[in-house]
Amino acid sequence: MKIVFMGTPDFSVEPLKALVKAGHDVSLVLTREDKKRNRGELSPTPVKELALSLNIPVLTPSKMKDEALIDRLKSENADFFVVVAYGKILPKAILDIPKFGCINIHASLLPEYRGAAPIQWSIVDGKEKTGITTMLMDEGLDTGDILKQYEIKIDKKETGGSLFDKLAVLGGEAIVDTIANFDSIVPIPQGEATTEYAKMISKGMGEIDFNKTAVEIERLIRGMNPWPSAYTRYQGKVLKIWEAEVAENISELPNINLSENYGKIYSFNSRIFIICNQSILEVLSLQLEGKKRMSAKDFLMGRDIEQGYKLG
Repeated sequence: MKIVFMGTPDFSVEPLKALVKAGHDVSLVLTREDKKRNRGELSPTPVKELALSLNIPVLTPSKMKDEALIDRLKSENADFFVVVAYGKILPKAILDIPKFGCINIHASLLPEYRGAAPIQWSIVDGKEKTGITTMLMDEGLDTGDILKQYEIKIDKKETGGSLFDKLAVLGGEAIVDTIANFDSIVPIPQGEATTEYAKMISKGMGEIDFNKTAVEIERLIRGMNPWPSAYTRYQGKVLKIWEAEVAENISELPNINLSENYGKIYSFNSRIFIICNQSILEVLSLQLEGKKRMSAKDFLMGRDIEQGYKLG
């Protein structure tokens, strides 16, 4: 099949690799514009880097309704446009170009988690499974008819980063399988969304609210790992919490009162605990501003916790 590929971040790389490996003719790649980095240097997107290494022509259009762009896309005579986290909305004039349509790879089991950050929110919300959906694109936002879905279990220790990696690989397998079986697939309308819109993650979303339960906070910590990370403040410095678990035998913890103000931190026996809403979180891995990430035990070897200090 002849394919025009549209994608930008790391998540889009595996599907592009998979299409090329499967023998499809990826004749053109569209991706976002290069970004300015330190000292004003321009940095290409991960998809552009891969495409250039594969000798695939690359376009970085600023406007999707540009007539010259639309004419170029028509000239490709593509069977499919494959879109993976491209970051730009495609107008109807482009959606109508390919022979068999535009296929989008979305990292959720639609209609769950339409939107920009389905991977992180599936963890934060405590879902037991997620997956990849391939769908025919329409003019809505992740609302097109479903082609196929591919489920994956969310591990109890899954982080946003580890699930991202798994779903990127699955996305590559999914698009190759979907195209191979396209003639026998009957598209299915999505219906109404079953979860809230998976809004884009911002740095402030990683700030921990200790008025929530330890279960909720532990999921936030995993979902926001590696970016923006879950964090609070300790003695005027940012304290990132990288790994934690819900403390089960809280009756064995000395001098900790669940009726105290939420967010108070304690340490004993080389372990660190924080009071949450009627529950206790044990911190396993953390990083104080200006220091490296370390285990709770190593953290306590170099300093004493101010017992009962209220974080935040």
